[in-house]
Amino acid sequence: MAETKNKEEVKIERGDRKAGDEFKPIKAGGFRPGGGRDFKKDDFESKLLDLARVTRVTGGGKRMKFRAVIVAGDKKGKIGIGIDKGRDVSQAVEKATRAAKKNLFVIAIKDGTIPHMVSAKSGSAVIMLKPQMKGRGLVAGGSVRIICDLAGIKNVSSKILSGSKNKLNNARATMEALKKLKLKN
Repeated sequence: MAETKNKEEVKIERGDRKAGDEFKPIKAGGFRPGGGRDFKKDDFESKLLDLARVTRVTGGGKRMKFRAVIVAGDKKGKIGIGIDKGRDVSQAVEKATRAAKKNLFVIAIKDGTIPHMVSAKSGSAVIMLKPQMKGRGLVAGGSVRIICDLAGIKNVSSKILSGSKNKLNNARATMEALKKLKLKN
């Protein structure tokens, strides 16, 4: 029923499809018309922001899991954050990386900095980001620095106004601040 030409192309004859229709195999197994999604190595860099062992208490005892917070970005204006849990560290990191790549959004960058001052709040964390002139560099600490670096922002000054040491809330507040950025026309 299936006739294989080479490893790249597979032609099939069945159902309402014509004999000449080409199908490319996808990574998950199976075939999709038109080739589906190409699974190439993407140009996103990801960094582990936080790793925590969390426990759920059930009637049978305690269930341990690991929660990973991953930030993924292409250093060209796309950034995303992913939070997920797994039974072991590697599973949690892998799931969080996939979640970060699903939650990507584009931010406004103008001459290596942000277009205007912005602040945002998440939980008790309050973050303020200010644009800086060229050559100033990243004046930021903790999770704010990692996020700005992966987003491709080269010159920015930031301040954590709340005094919150919670990396996850600081990261969420930074992402909210970056989502508020708009380029003036």
